[in-house]
Amino acid sequence: MEAAIGVLRSISPFSSLSEAVLAEIAPETRLRAFSKGTYVFRQGTPSLQALFIVVEGLAEVTVTNNQGRESVVGFRHPHNFFGETVVLTDEEYPGSVRARKDLTCLEIPREVFELLMYHHPEVSRFFSRVLLSRMRSLYREIVAEQAPDFVRGEAALFRRRAAEIMSAPVVTCRCSEPVHHVAQIMVEKNIGSVVVVDQTGYPAGLVTERDLVARLTDPARDWPAGLTAEAVMRRKPVQVPTTAYLYEVLVEAIKHGCKHLTVTENEFLVGIISVADLARARGTGTLWFAHRIETQPTLAGLRETSRDVDAFLRALIREKTPVRDILAIISELHDAFTRRVIQLCEAEVEQTHGPRPSGYCWIAMGSAGRREQTIRTDQDDAVIYADPGEGAGAAAAKYFLHLGTTISKALADCGFRECSFGVMPSNPKWCRSLGAWREHLVQLLMRAEPEDIRRLTILLDFRPVYGDVDLARNLWQTAFAAFEQLPGAVLDLAADCRMQMRVPLNLFGGFVTAEKSGPHKNEINLKAAACLHIVNCTRVLALKHRISATPTLERLALLVEHGAIPPDEAEFIEAAYETLLMFRIRENLKKLEHGEEPDNYVNPQALSKREQEVLRGALSVITRIQNLIAGQFGESLRLYPT
Repeated sequence: MEAAIGVLRSISPFSSLSEAVLAEIAPETRLRAFSKGTYVFRQGTPSLQALFIVVEGLAEVTVTNNQGRESVVGFRHPHNFFGETVVLTDEEYPGSVRARKDLTCLEIPREVFELLMYHHPEVSRFFSRVLLSRMRSLYREIVAEQAPDFVRGEAALFRRRAAEIMSAPVVTCRCSEPVHHVAQIMVEKNIGSVVVVDQTGYPAGLVTERDLVARLTDPARDWPAGLTAEAVMRRKPVQVPTTAYLYEVLVEAIKHGCKHLTVTENEFLVGIISVADLARARGTGTLWFAHRIETQPTLAGLRETSRDVDAFLRALIREKTPVRDILAIISELHDAFTRRVIQLCEAEVEQTHGPRPSGYCWIAMGSAGRREQTIRTDQDDAVIYADPGEGAGAAAAKYFLHLGTTISKALADCGFRECSFGVMPSNPKWCRSLGAWREHLVQLLMRAEPEDIRRLTILLDFRPVYGDVDLARNLWQTAFAAFEQLPGAVLDLAADCRMQMRVPLNLFGGFVTAEKSGPHKNEINLKAAACLHIVNCTRVLALKHRISATPTLERLALLVEHGAIPPDEAEFIEAAYETLLMFRIRENLKKLEHGEEPDNYVNPQALSKREQEVLRGALSVITRIQNLIAGQFGESLRLYPT
């Protein structure tokens, strides 16, 4: 007993326990000896339901691959522990532990460990961090190792930096430089742009050949004879650091719709990157095609361009690009594509139906609204148009419904399927004036029937993609005000989240599959059974704290800033969500390559043992979200059955 107390007293987190607690648990532990070369447990055997702490000697952790080769992947020295990943489950061990030297371990039974985790937050927090670190480490290993044949053939360019592809030195001019001098510089240097710098040499703007032609030939402007570069330049050019990866440069170029980016180092201008530089860096045309979107003169041309999106996504996966970067790049591409479709449709409708009666905003919802769309799925879009004048309501509704229908059909022709539930602006329910949207939103909140809740979960992920963004901001303010006036509405959404939460794991950590027959027998729908739980809960908490950002990971970060979620809990949820998205993206791409429809299903038994462990850890986080929802909304949720 004294030996056990001495060991526990010297090891975190048990060292934080009182002497009375140590004295209480010590008799329940036992010392076990293992001679050199013997196994404490072997890979694939069921859990011994105990945590092991090394007292003396040295243990080695080994993993056996599918070919039967055993490799040492780590060591455990005195005061280290092992067995923590399966101590609370009946799952099999993902690896083996063998005595490298004569080994003595202190064994803490599962029942004792459970009590410590429950009654002592410092112990729970410590092992939560250990499990998070383990999950992230395994996640990185899986991503690093995967080089599936369905994404081969692309050059490894996502490891290249801005400094490698930029043009230098940069041709610059002062803000006071006469425009004709700037034009002369372009001709002499045979370049298409000049960076305008201030007195300190900091980039103040950018003048391109296109800018000069467009602005100097504008009949609406009477340009003075002494025109300077400052008058015609594009202010605040997009900047990237020299250390930015190619994909980060790509995101900025697509996001801002620019053809030139300045490169800085310690805030000093050192280079410039153009679309031509990116195209040359690519070598082939499949990676960099975004610049073609804005110049496509026809919908037919856009249809051809859209076919590159899936190939581009495969390149991102092959380059082991982090999930959040994949989402950022693909979302910006989809947004740029949608904006160009809208512009072409606007021109078409104006020719047949005249100019628009008022301003409007095209909003995206669902996964596109959250910037989490990868494989192109159904459209989830809507239109908010400015309130028409008296007597003009019917005409405005007819015009925007026609415009919305035209755009939706064009998007469908380009690979974005029409929504089977009609969540598109070709449906009057999703094409309304701002005033009508306000009234509708309040009605949904007041009624809070199941169908109303479903519509709210779709609508409340909206973000502006094109048009008058103030209309979207105005609707968000209406939503926040309505939720404050109708607190029961947030509670309804929270209760809906809680009732839907059924973690696809059993009490012993085994996978639970809902379908026992049919095409998805023994499979888990990662979207419906996992990702949506995280999405729905973060949405409810964001509404409560007046957060209008829609991406789940951004919502989590802002909820931490608002003090709504502890940082360590948010980190767990973030890691789990990225992991689930990684599995979804990978499995859906495999199905696309085999001519199958992407459906978000995965068979956990078809995964490797390591992948199963990572997936199991990600799914277990749903329980943490249940606790967060219960903690935020308190006793009120007890009124709702589970």
